[in-house]
Amino acid sequence: MNAIITLTTDFGHKDHYVGSMKGRLLSENRDFIIVDISHEIDLFNIIEASYVIGAAYKNFPKGTVHLIGVDCERTAFTKHVIMLWQDHYFIAADNGILSFLTNKYKPEKLYEINIHHLYDEHTDAIDVLLVVAGHIAKGGNLDVIGREIKELKEIKVAQANIAAEGNAIYGQVIYVDNYGNCITNITKNLVKEIAKGREYYVSFGSKKILKTHKTYSDFGVFEEEQLKRKEGDALAIYNSNQNLEIAIYKSNPKTTGGAKSLFGLAIGSTITVNFIDLIKKDID
Repeated sequence: MNAIITLTTDFGHKDHYVGSMKGRLLSENRDFIIVDISHEIDLFNIIEASYVIGAAYKNFPKGTVHLIGVDCERTAFTKHVIMLWQDHYFIAADNGILSFLTNKYKPEKLYEINIHHLYDEHTDAIDVLLVVAGHIAKGGNLDVIGREIKELKEIKVAQANIAAEGNAIYGQVIYVDNYGNCITNITKNLVKEIAKGREYYVSFGSKKILKTHKTYSDFGVFEEEQLKRKEGDALAIYNSNQNLEIAIYKSNPKTTGGAKSLFGLAIGSTITVNFIDLIKKDID
């Protein structure tokens, strides 16, 4: 089976960078299968990069090599690393992307790349990572290109917080997709754990969404014309990665706008899950 290498970067498509990366890999082995996950990560946005690779990697076969070129410069404070986790290889700068991805679950193997001395000072960081990706994809030994280390650099990133009274979860928007949908760091498992059977609604600013949809078209209507009239309505849904998402049904961000523009949401905006006290509800 031909080796698979995925690419996730903030390089965009205007310049030659992505094409050059693929050329370097194909020069190593013309049989590599190279898959683009995204090259439109916001510049240096490690949280967005981590979310995107986390949502995508599990759909690839075990043994896939994932190269992440986001904020990937090697410095005195940031090393280059190889991580074997969930039977996938991840190559990136140790800048928080991988620690956010693993969410404190320990990798099976973790190596610091130590072959930089073989290249001159003008060699780009991504070139070294490409060499490493090719080496691993061809079945090369990790000890040849790195030394084993114990842990990743811990970076403090926004986490969903639970109110002291247990009546709410406070999360943040961590990613905005092409539809203008706003994905949060609140997961379905966390909501289920804290809810303990209670009902809840989602709020942000003065807006309340009382129902969490099972699908984007889950409006409880039975005729096509009724569903058509729901276009433009706000909804909350758990996406395929099980993250709570704020969306607008069939709204085009290029014309009428998406959840981001119509609700004034942005990366870091607060989204709250509010739990309803069942005893209080019965009294009311």
